[in-house]
Amino acid sequence: MALNTDTNYQSLNEGNPFRKECEEFHMQDHDDTPGDSAIMIHVVPETNKARWNHIEDLDSFFTRMYNYHQNHGFSVIVLDETLQLFQFGFVVWLLTFTIYCIDHPVLFGNEAPLSNHSKVTLKDVVIPTRQCIANFNGATYLLLLLAIMFFIVRFLRVLYLITQYLDMKKFYQSALHIEDKEIDNTTWHEVKMKIREVQSEQHMCIDKEQITELDIYHRILRFKNFLVALMNKNLLPVKFNVPLFGECVTLSKGLLFNIEVILFRGPGSPFQNNWQLRDDFNFRSNQVELAQRLSRLIIWVAIANLILAPVIFVWQCLYFSFSYINILRKEPGTLGMRTWSNYGRLYLRHFNELDHELDARLNRAYEYADRYLSSFSSPLMTVIAKNILFLSGGILALLLTLGIYDEFVFQVEHVITIITILGLIGFMCRTLIPDENLIWCPEQLMTAILAHVHYLPSHWKNKAHTADVRKELENIFQYKANYMLNEIFSPLITPFILLFVFRPKALELVKFFRSFTVSVKGVGNVCSFAQMDVRKHGNPDWQLPKKNNKQKIRVEHDISTKSEAENGKIELSLIRFTLTNPEWKAPPDAVNFLNDIREHAAEELKNDMIIDSETKPNPITESLISFGTIDEYSSLATSVFNAHNVQRAELLTSSLKQSMYQSRCLDKSAHPIQTLPQTSGFEQMLQRSLGEQDGSILRLQTSSRDNMRKMRINKVEGRLEGPSEALLYNLYGIDTKVSNPIDITVADMCLSTLYLHNLHKNNTEPNSKNTMDRDAEPSTSKTTIIVSKAAEDTPLLCNVRS
Repeated sequence: MALNTDTNYQSLNEGNPFRKECEEFHMQDHDDTPGDSAIMIHVVPETNKARWNHIEDLDSFFTRMYNYHQNHGFSVIVLDETLQLFQFGFVVWLLTFTIYCIDHPVLFGNEAPLSNHSKVTLKDVVIPTRQCIANFNGATYLLLLLAIMFFIVRFLRVLYLITQYLDMKKFYQSALHIEDKEIDNTTWHEVKMKIREVQSEQHMCIDKEQITELDIYHRILRFKNFLVALMNKNLLPVKFNVPLFGECVTLSKGLLFNIEVILFRGPGSPFQNNWQLRDDFNFRSNQVELAQRLSRLIIWVAIANLILAPVIFVWQCLYFSFSYINILRKEPGTLGMRTWSNYGRLYLRHFNELDHELDARLNRAYEYADRYLSSFSSPLMTVIAKNILFLSGGILALLLTLGIYDEFVFQVEHVITIITILGLIGFMCRTLIPDENLIWCPEQLMTAILAHVHYLPSHWKNKAHTADVRKELENIFQYKANYMLNEIFSPLITPFILLFVFRPKALELVKFFRSFTVSVKGVGNVCSFAQMDVRKHGNPDWQLPKKNNKQKIRVEHDISTKSEAENGKIELSLIRFTLTNPEWKAPPDAVNFLNDIREHAAEELKNDMIIDSETKPNPITESLISFGTIDEYSSLATSVFNAHNVQRAELLTSSLKQSMYQSRCLDKSAHPIQTLPQTSGFEQMLQRSLGEQDGSILRLQTSSRDNMRKMRINKVEGRLEGPSEALLYNLYGIDTKVSNPIDITVADMCLSTLYLHNLHKNNTEPNSKNTMDRDAEPSTSKTTIIVSKAAEDTPLLCNVRS
């Protein structure tokens, strides 16, 4: 008789006593049981990862995983959530205590205290608890009831989050093998690689054997990518005209939250869950009915906002007062600092770009944007501000002098208030007075801003000195005071924006979701723009011109104007994603686009450097010169130019004295750049733009180390080893002495941005084609010219100059 027992234990640990007993029983039975009888106990190999098999809502799971990594682990998250709950309770208690439990006439000296003391004490001011509660009215009890209900809901939410993040802690420890103390020393790229390994072993997603980096980003940024696309198509209610004020640009957090509820998360929204669009949107015939349904939803959400507006407005006032009052008391200049607006963050965001990647990019551009806007001043306002500053300063000096002479002056009614107001007036006036030591260089600063933020309107080119460009940039990069006022008053404005600006776009929104939503296996419905398909959604103006007109006409027929992303969003998003995710296997069209761009740029630079030229440089040369004007990248640009100047010297010498000096020309240790004949104005232009910089490699490495000291490892973009392929590699080559792996990702993206913008400028110039055709004509110069076949065949490489 044979007895077979097959038992699965999914969570047996190595130290599990039951597992040990099973093994001992199996060995004993194997020794004592006759051959015709056997007891077999099958134990599944130990693994703590089995519980992560087939996760139903991977969107929420990956989002919590990302938040867990960026927010420094379980302890920090739990403490932050708990203290936020405490803050709400504290605000409610403080507001109630201030209104009903303080004897205001006694506090302000309008009545004498009951104790008849010469000095008012806290006991005289604070009303006893029973009397305080007796002062409550019906409205107070109603508001307190709502506050208690909200507190209970927040408390339950905190408990739920604690359980979720406790589960996430176990996932990090058992599946990813990352302890909380190591999270800050682990990059997000390393976490992604470990997630893919867990998928291979445990199949968190059962629809696919392997998940890609893009799948993870789609899960975390599914709705954010839709918002980026909606912004790109001007379908969000961020710009509208107000009588007497003109065009206004605003996007508060409250308005953005309402838009997400309407479009993605609320009942009746186009999405029926986190990953699937409603089936009704697949048919063109019912889009009018869907638009009417969406319009009614917007109306109901606007009415709800209108009803709750007073309560939310009071809460916003209290929240910002408690959050900033201590900061403003110590540093009043905080209100004069600038911050990136919500509109700017969404406008400048790439497809498939996480929060920490966006923050790092905008932080690098902060100083340049602040210097640019600070360089503008109005002479009229400067004169007025100087005089007001003189008057307010005189009064303030008088009060302070009298107060120093006799401190009783400060006890006079409203003296402290007057001093505070005069201090604020003085600060506001000082912000209107420009620094006399500032250097006026708006175009150079705008180039640095563009290199880091990647997206700016093309009509700003060569107009950085104008007031219109400054005003448009202020919508993206606003004063913190404007940001606070926008958030405080947003509850009063949001209902009207939803009704009169957002609701008329209902039909366009329905068409957008029907046209630009695709289903991806193992991921669900995503925005088609987030696939970064340059063939389907790319803009020909941001790509290389086709080799013949027939191909260009065919592509334009396939890509309608409606399906093209604006401002090079697809092309730049694709470049950034491949730089930060080198292991991602891009589609063939994307690979061809990236290779063509990099090889084309290398050929352009090679031809521009080996050809005697007095005319305007081509896009890559112009981009490198602009790249070199940025402080932290000037040495890297110089290194690239020096490398190509070496090549030029070698090629020219080889063509003239090939038999005699061939070995010497190929010897870099001979420093041929020092003997390069100055036959063109290009070298002089380069020296004027970048200057002679000795020790450039050392300074680049020092700058990279300084940046890393300011940034945590878990905030790094991409992998620590740097990208596998980059534009700089094509121009210079992979050299560890120059290309610091951590810094090269950012530097290459900056250069790629400038190059694509210059390429777009050349493609959209009215006479660009005629110029290229004229430059492509064969040279009649007697000077020996070395031109590659790629330069002859590619239109943009036809800038062959004698």
